[in-house]
Amino acid sequence: QMQLVGSGGGLVQAGGSMRLSCAASGRTVTSYAMGWFRQAPGKEREFVAAIGRYSGITYYTDSVKGRFIISRDNAKNTVYLQMNSLKPEDTAVYYCAASRGLGTDPNLSLYDYWGQGTQVTVSS
Repeated sequence: QMQLVGSGGGLVQAGGSMRLSCAASGRTVTSYAMGWFRQAPGKEREFVAAIGRYSGITYYTDSVKGRFIISRDNAKNTVYLQMNSLKPEDTAVYYCAASRGLGTDPNLSLYDYWGQGTQVTVSS
């Protein structure tokens, strides 16, 4: 079993930055591909970013490319999502997730473990 605890959300003005953290326990983040997803009110959960299991290759949805960065700190067993140039449309609950797969698949059904979600609100 793997437990994921997300943190770092809050309220920020448009154009600002925020860093989300996802602390893992029970398993190491290097044993899984790690991803971030988000869900806005009334919308389906969508893929944001992922980092490959061994390769460390990253992949982003088009709407966050150049603004968000996913990274992994193996010593802290934590995955981060650095979010820059935030927009009101980035407002959502953000979830971290872990997949036994090797790559950076955006399909949420392939993720095995999920964090509890952290709210990010971007004001205009």
